[in-house]
Amino acid sequence: MNTSNKTAAPTFRLWLMMVLEFVIWGAWLPLIWGYMGAAVADGGLGFTGSQIAWVGSAFAIASIVGIFFSSQFADRTFAAEKFMAASHFIGGLAILGMYWAKDFPTFFGLMLVHSLLYVPTISVSNSIAFAHMKNAEKEFGLVRMGGTIGWILAAWPLFFLLEGKTGVAATTAKANIFLVAGIASLILAAYSLTLPHTPPKRAAAGEGGLAWLKAAKYLSKPFLLVLFVVTFIDSVIHNGYFLLAGNFLGDKNAAAIAEKWIMPVMSIGQVAEIATMAVLGGVLARLGWKTTMILGILGHAARFAVFALMPQNQAMIIAVQVLHGVCYAFFFATLYIFIDAAFPKDVRSSAQSLFNLLVLGLGDLAAKWFFIPLQERLTVDGATDYRQLFLVPAAMSLAAAVLLLVAFWPPHALATASETRDDLETEPELAR
Repeated sequence: MNTSNKTAAPTFRLWLMMVLEFVIWGAWLPLIWGYMGAAVADGGLGFTGSQIAWVGSAFAIASIVGIFFSSQFADRTFAAEKFMAASHFIGGLAILGMYWAKDFPTFFGLMLVHSLLYVPTISVSNSIAFAHMKNAEKEFGLVRMGGTIGWILAAWPLFFLLEGKTGVAATTAKANIFLVAGIASLILAAYSLTLPHTPPKRAAAGEGGLAWLKAAKYLSKPFLLVLFVVTFIDSVIHNGYFLLAGNFLGDKNAAAIAEKWIMPVMSIGQVAEIATMAVLGGVLARLGWKTTMILGILGHAARFAVFALMPQNQAMIIAVQVLHGVCYAFFFATLYIFIDAAFPKDVRSSAQSLFNLLVLGLGDLAAKWFFIPLQERLTVDGATDYRQLFLVPAAMSLAAAVLLLVAFWPPHALATASETRDDLETEPELAR
C-alpha cells in the first residue's frame, strides 16, 4: 500500500468540521415543525399539513438532485473545501432569511435553496475526512463523533433563547432556530477555507462522463446491490423511529413519559452514539464489515421489540435508547467507510450521495408514507396498538440482517478499509 503522500491526519480539524456541519442541521430540525404548524395568532406560521409536508420533503428533493448535479462538481470540478465554503455561505444566507419569511412560497423556497446546498455537503464532508485520514477504519468513528456532539450542542443556544418563555412568546422565539443555523453555516463556510486541500478527482483517461452514472453502475456488482437494498430497508426503519418514538414515549397508555423528558430520553441515544463512535475502529478491526453492520441492524430489532412487548416498562424503554448508538455507528458510519473503500477516487462523493439518497431521501419518504398510515390504521378511539405497530419494523430489521448475512460477500481485497484505500488505485479489476 502506498502511503508516501500521507502526512499526520488532521483529526481535530476534521472533527471540528463535523461538529459545525451537524450544528446547522440540529439547530432547526427538532423545532421547525411546531413553529410551522402553530397558528399565526399563537406566534407560528399557520401552515397547512400539506405545506408542512412540502417543507419536510426539501431534504429528499435535495438528496435526489445532489446525485445528478452537486456531487458531480464535488467529485470532478471543484476542490472539496471550496465547494463546502460556497455551499455553506449561500445556504447559510438562505436559512438566515427564513427567520423573516412568513409566507409559504418564500419560506419553502428558502428551505429548498438551503437543502439543495446543504445536503451534498454531508457527502462532501465525508469525502474530505476520508481523503485526509491515514486509516479510515480506525479514525472515522472519532471524526464523525463530532457530528453527534454538534447535534447536541445545537440545543444549547436554543435553551437560552427559549428560557422562561411560554405560549406565544415561546413559539415566536422558535424562529431563532434559523439564526443559529445560519450563523453556524456562515462560520463553517469560513472554516472550510482552512481545511486541508482536497482537489477534484479527475476521471481517468477514457473514463469521462457523469460521476453519478459511473457510481450507479457499480450497483451491478451483487455485493453493492445487496448493500444498497439493505441500506434502503434500514433507512426506512431508522427514519420510522423518529416518526413514531415521540408519540409513543409521551402516550399515557404506553411509556407515559412526561413531555419535558421526551427529548432528554431520546438524547440518551445520541450520547451513546458518541461512545459507540469512539470504539467503532476497534469493533471493525475485530469483527469486520458484515458482522458490524448486522449488529447495527439488529439494534433496531431489539429496540422495537422492547417497544412492542414492554410498552409500559419505562425503565426498559429508557435503557434501550442506548442502542441508538449501535444502530447508527455500526451500520451507517460503517457504511460510509465501506463506500469510500469500495469506490474509486473520482466518484466517491457521488457514491456517498447515491447512498445518502436512501438515508436522507427515499428512506425518509418511504417511512412517512408507510409508518404514518400504519399507525393510523392501528389507532382506534385514540388508543394505538403498539405491539402490532412496532413488531413491523422489528421484523423488517431481522429480514435486512438475514439478507446481509446470506448475500453480502464483498471481494477479499475489501477486507479492511485500511488495506484497500490505496490498493483500489492499483488494482483496476476492483474498480470496473
